[in-house]
Amino acid sequence: MKNIAIVLAGGSGSRMKSTKKKQYLLLGDRPVLWYSLHTFQNCPRIEEIVLVCGEGEEEQCRREYVEKYGITKVKKITHGGKERYHSVYEGLKTAGDCDYVLIHDGARPFIDAAMLNRIFEGLADCPACVVGMPVKDTIKMRSAEGYVEQTLPREKLWMIQTPQSFSYSLIKRAYEELILREQRSSKQETGAVKITDDAMVAETILHIPVKLIEGSYDNIKITTPEDLALAETLAGYYRGKE
Repeated sequence: MKNIAIVLAGGSGSRMKSTKKKQYLLLGDRPVLWYSLHTFQNCPRIEEIVLVCGEGEEEQCRREYVEKYGITKVKKITHGGKERYHSVYEGLKTAGDCDYVLIHDGARPFIDAAMLNRIFEGLADCPACVVGMPVKDTIKMRSAEGYVEQTLPREKLWMIQTPQSFSYSLIKRAYEELILREQRSSKQETGAVKITDDAMVAETILHIPVKLIEGSYDNIKITTPEDLALAETLAGYYRGKE
């Protein structure tokens, strides 16, 4: 089987309050993006990596984050689109035919080999799998007026992470239909649905079940300066596991 990892590295990082994009900031002596690329590089079940960066950043990514660190599995680099789902679609088109794709946010540095093994075990039973963890806090729905509308059953709630993993033919078909619907819709209709992750595309377009796979509470997404401070602590631990 041919398995490809699509790593998204085109986010603007506006909430980081930095002139440098979050995925390029340093954790220790390595950029945030390096950590996930390095893990996929060392996974024997991943044949190739497709890197999706910001428009005009392709050569910078190749030079500073691929060639510099010897990430030889990055065979293709492309640029993303306006929204995250546009970037995923570009990655899927660039990947070409394969059996499975693992779609991952480059701002989540702390995936590991054990997590990837659990994903592939899940894919053996279900063509759509996402990693996540049960929520620890009580979650309440807020009304428009600012009052508690409902307390949700915590035992059924998970925080969803990446990688999100799918049969390539399945997720590409779902994204093609999503883009086609977007092109057919008015701007008002397009804005009515907010696509927040890849599982949502599979769920809403193809109505297929998506299996939950245990991720890690360490699998944080670096979005704010506070996240970066926590990541600095975790980075030493993950570098020590090499």
